[in-house]
Amino acid sequence: MTTGRVSNRKLILGLALGCVAMFGFGFALVPLYDVLCEKLGINGKTSSEAASYSEIRVDETRTVEVEFMAQVQPGMPWEFGPAVKRMQVHPGELVRTEFHATNNSGNRIVGQAIPSVSPGQGAAYFNKTECFCFNQQVLAGQDSASLPLIFFVDPDLPESIGTLTLSYTLYDITDKSLAGAIQAGAAK
Repeated sequence: MTTGRVSNRKLILGLALGCVAMFGFGFALVPLYDVLCEKLGINGKTSSEAASYSEIRVDETRTVEVEFMAQVQPGMPWEFGPAVKRMQVHPGELVRTEFHATNNSGNRIVGQAIPSVSPGQGAAYFNKTECFCFNQQVLAGQDSASLPLIFFVDPDLPESIGTLTLSYTLYDITDKSLAGAIQAGAAK
């Protein structure tokens, strides 16, 4: 064998190992990102499951402003927004509000709302006992719906946080929902 062939094999082997290492690193980034954000308190993710509420102490000496924001995926023909833009709540108080959605198209559309809380460190203290974001929202063409949200702010919320912003982005998942239903039907 010539020196050139040995050198080419080493190069190819090195490049293949580099590709495998980069692929593995790419998979490792997601859990590393989650751990880093959790430790720094910057992720803003809220739980995707209902929190349980039992009578907890309500801190009536303190109020927290909760702001509500909503946006729709570009190109999705829905109107979507909160019934109220902001409210003052006492930590520990169970609060009910709602969002409104209207499908302005002539077609049935399936939507899914994804929440986030700002500041990120406040997400761990914002608890939803009922939320439209736990389920897909199906609206026929030209139909409207009131979407309930029941929540409480944990009384252990740090004193340095006086305002929490709950933001929802609504996505059109009609195609994904239809594909899932077709696959479930085929599996039977």
